[in-house]
Amino acid sequence: MYAFNYHRPASLAEASAVLVANADAKFMAGGQTLLPAMKLRLANPSDLVDLVALRAELSGIRREGDRVVIGAMTRHGEIATSDVLLAAIPALAGMAAIVGDPAVRSRGTMGGSLANNDPAADYPAAALALGATIVTDRREIAADHYFLGLFETALEEGEIITAIAWPIPKRAGYEKFRNPASRYAMVGVFVAERADGAVRVTVTGAGASGVFRATDFETALTADFSSAALAGVAASPEGLNTDIHADAEYRAHLVGVMARRAVAAATA
Repeated sequence: MYAFNYHRPASLAEASAVLVANADAKFMAGGQTLLPAMKLRLANPSDLVDLVALRAELSGIRREGDRVVIGAMTRHGEIATSDVLLAAIPALAGMAAIVGDPAVRSRGTMGGSLANNDPAADYPAAALALGATIVTDRREIAADHYFLGLFETALEEGEIITAIAWPIPKRAGYEKFRNPASRYAMVGVFVAERADGAVRVTVTGAGASGVFRATDFETALTADFSSAALAGVAASPEGLNTDIHADAEYRAHLVGVMARRAVAAATA
């Protein structure tokens, strides 16, 4: 690990100011991605801006009409066991329950995951499928415009995610094929029928550029929201990852398998 300056700001304004003043600074929420990367010398921030002092302000889960608002510093374990979320969007609570392992779930945060936008992370699939809104200290960003590519988002320099607003769908489901070591999704599929009847199918872990929509699956499920409707639908391996864990053809196969399982979970 390289040397760095440590900051523990007491306000959002102070945190943002530190990052703006130091071009190579990084925010840290739960630290479940950044700290391992620093230990391996894959990340070398000049300054580490620890947001832990803001946790009381930036955490919590509440229902607001037809949506659930989750504070950015809310930890995965809290999300997985939230009575509010289990009643409103059980698929999102179930997703949180299989993020990483118990140690990761006790420290990692929803906002940190979405800010990092790892191409194999779980929450981006839910955000894109459900039409979530990423709320920052400056503005609100629709999920459709938030994910820009590999580890890339619409966040500007010094901008901090404060909360995520999740529209409550008619039904939704999520299934992933986990890497047995890291628990990251080799392929994860989130399916949702939104309140307005629109159907979204999103895939994480499979694409080289991160989360994406599976539009052929969406078309099939719009006509018939059932696992049987996907029997003749196949994902293309074009643009999917090939690595030591699986090749593109296998991942394409897994997209279909996970999509059918996710629909089954949503309709159970």
